[in-house]
Amino acid sequence: MWSLPNILTLSRIVLLPLLIWLLWWPEWQGGFAAAFALYVLLAVTDYVDGVLARARGIASKLGAFLDPIADKIMVAGVLLMLVAHDFIFGVHVIAAILILMREILVSGLREFLGGLPQSVALPVSKLAKWKTMVQMVALGALILAGALPDVPAVLTLGLAALWGAALLTTITGWDYLRVGLRHMDT
Repeated sequence: MWSLPNILTLSRIVLLPLLIWLLWWPEWQGGFAAAFALYVLLAVTDYVDGVLARARGIASKLGAFLDPIADKIMVAGVLLMLVAHDFIFGVHVIAAILILMREILVSGLREFLGGLPQSVALPVSKLAKWKTMVQMVALGALILAGALPDVPAVLTLGLAALWGAALLTTITGWDYLRVGLRHMDT
């Protein structure tokens, strides 16, 4: 249970309130700079925990349970703060909503399919891994935009990547839904 990958995953959950606190004041550029550094650290631990678990052969049920939860609460928390402070604004909010809808859909599908008599897994696809990477870059750039308000290209890059993530989110969400629908009563 207390393997390094699980500790890294738990650290993401424990440090999320600090990340949100740093994003609380949009005028505080230093807070956004610290939030960006923390966000990068948390994103790296997301990658490293999976690599370590697979490389050392210590993947666990706890890790499989906690990792997607840590990812989803981090993404949801950051998206909410960025929308609240108008770093994601106007039509761009649709991209954030698509990302949140997909995260809820996939979580619900996994819960439903895991409870079937013949438990069905929804393995993470390569495209879903790309979605995660683009999403992490988008959110990181949008956080960095708060630290660098005089560099509008950072915000533009973040919003463009957010739409890329929303597109990949929609595609992977649909793929997972198609798999899930095969196992539902009609």
